[in-house]
Amino acid sequence: MVSVRVDPIVERLAFWGIPVSFGVMGLKLMAWWVTGSVALLSDGLESTVNVVAAFIAYFVIRYAQRPADEDHQFGHHKAEYFSAVIEGALIIVAALLIIQEAWGALFSPKLLDAPVLGLAINGLAAVINAIWATLLIRAGKAHRSPALTADGHHVMSDVVTSAGVFAGLILAVMTGYAILDPVLAILVAGNILFQGYRVISQSVGGLMDRALEPDEEAAVREAITTHSEGALGVHDLKSRRAGAAAFIDFHLVVPAGMSVDEAHRICDRLEDAIKTIIPEATLAIHVEPEGERAHGQKVDVEGTGK
Repeated sequence: MVSVRVDPIVERLAFWGIPVSFGVMGLKLMAWWVTGSVALLSDGLESTVNVVAAFIAYFVIRYAQRPADEDHQFGHHKAEYFSAVIEGALIIVAALLIIQEAWGALFSPKLLDAPVLGLAINGLAAVINAIWATLLIRAGKAHRSPALTADGHHVMSDVVTSAGVFAGLILAVMTGYAILDPVLAILVAGNILFQGYRVISQSVGGLMDRALEPDEEAAVREAITTHSEGALGVHDLKSRRAGAAAFIDFHLVVPAGMSVDEAHRICDRLEDAIKTIIPEATLAIHVEPEGERAHGQKVDVEGTGK
C-alpha cells in the first residue's frame, strides 16, 4: 500500500490559517462599521468565506495524510482536490454576494463616514493577507498541497479585492462621487469570479488524474534513459499526480534469457534514480521478455537507440 505523509509544515500552516482568517475578517468588518461603505462590506463578506475555507483546508489536509488502508489502497491524497474545488465554489459565492450588495447600493449611493480610519484598518488587513497568501502559495507548491495552494490563491484574491477597494474609495472621497463605492465593488467581484474559476479548473485536473508536469516527465525520461543499462527498451510510460503523491509505471523489456535477479537489479536502479528526482513517487515496473510488442509512450534506452 502507498503511504505518503504530508510535511508537518503544511498541517501547521493550515491550522494557523483559521485564526489568521478570523483576525482579518474582524478588521475588515470593523472598517465597514466605521465607514458604512458597501465596498468594504463586500470585502468583509469575502473574508467570511475565507474563514470557512480555512476550516475546510485544515481538516481535509489532515484527512489526506492518513496512511493507505484496505478501502483506499493508494492513500487519501485526492481529498485535497475536493477541498480546492469547494474553496473555488466558495470564492464564486463570495463574488455573487458582493454583486448583490453592490447592486442595491448603486441606486442609493452615499459618502463614507470616517474614511481615513476605515481605510487604515482595511489596509492593515490587506497587508496581513498579502504576507499570509504568499506564504501559503509558496509552501503549497513546495510541498505539493493542492488545498494549501488553493487557500493561498483564495487569500491572494482577497488582497487584490482590498487593494482595488482601497484605491477606489480614496478616489471616491477625493472626488465626492459616492457611486464609485458600489461600482468598484462590482468590478472587484468580476476578478474574484475569475479566481474561483481558476482554482476549480486546476483542482478538477487533479481529480481527473492529470499527468506529471512536462519538466518532471522529461526528467523521468532522462533518468530511465541513463539508468537502464542491460534492458532492451521501455514503453507504455504513464504517470499521474494525486496531491503530494506521484504514480509512475512503465514496461521494461529485457533479454529473454535474463534472470529474475538481474532484471530486479535494473528495476531497483531505475527506481532509485527516479526517486532522486521525485522523492514522493511510487513506481510500478512491469518486466517483459524481448519480443513483446511495444505500445504506449516509448523511452530510449542508453546504448540501444530504442
